[in-house]
Amino acid sequence: MKGTYAIVETGGKQYKVATGQKIDVDRLSVAEGKDIELSKVLFIADGEDTIIGNPTIDGAKVIATCLDERKGDKIIVFKYKPKARYRRKKGHRQLYTRLEIKEIVKPGEKVAKAVRKKKIAVGDEG
Repeated sequence: MKGTYAIVETGGKQYKVATGQKIDVDRLSVAEGKDIELSKVLFIADGEDTIIGNPTIDGAKVIATCLDERKGDKIIVFKYKPKARYRRKKGHRQLYTRLEIKEIVKPGEKVAKAVRKKKIAVGDEG
C-alpha cells in the first residue's frame, strides 16, 4: 500500500488499512451508511513519518463508513468418534460488517466537518 496507512484493532483482530480501502470486520452494531470511529490505532505510517503506539496512539483515529452486513463462507464442524456410532455435523456462517476507510486522523489533527456530524464512537469490541 502506498501513501498513508494505519494498523487498527477491532473485534480482537488487527487490520492494515489505507484510505479508500474496503475491509470486512467482525459484526459491529452500526447502521448501514453511518460513519464509525475506530479509536484503537496501533501504528500510523506515511512516506516519511511513522508513529508507533504504546499500545495505542492517543488522539489518533480511523474514520470509516459502514457499507453493509454480510455472511462469510460456511464452515462445517464435524465431530466423529470411531466405533461408537457418534457423529455430529454442524454448520456456521460468521457475520461481518464491510467498512470503507474514509480518513486516517493523526494525533492533533482535525476531522473533516462532514464526518464529525455523523460519527459513532466504538470503543472496545471484543
